[in-house]
Amino acid sequence: MATQAFDRLPQAPGETPDNKVYFDACRAGKLLLGKCNDTGKLFHYPRHVSPFTLSNNVEFVEAKGTGVIYSYSVARGKEPFCVAYVTLDEGPTVLTNIIECDLDALKVGQKVKLKFRDSDGGAPVPMFVLA
Repeated sequence: MATQAFDRLPQAPGETPDNKVYFDACRAGKLLLGKCNDTGKLFHYPRHVSPFTLSNNVEFVEAKGTGVIYSYSVARGKEPFCVAYVTLDEGPTVLTNIIECDLDALKVGQKVKLKFRDSDGGAPVPMFVLA
């Protein structure tokens, strides 16, 4: 059984004026999505320009923080870890880590929920645990 400890703090995300709203929300325990007001489509990583229309008619909305594992890969070594794509219940797919689990028991389609991890000096990082 390979359990992910994730004892090390993740590297602090690179914050810029463009992503400040996103990381301020992470500090408040919220995961934001971008919403293109021209199409109604949601997207992640939220930004001030829609990836669908290239317009700035965008707003930020809070995600529920639940989804399913779309795909994953386990890196095995001294400190095994899981990198995964999680499809949120709202639709967008995010690149993340699955933490606090038996890495050998992971399966595509498993339900997950959001859990923030402190970083090494910046905003908390959104990750997921099995639901």
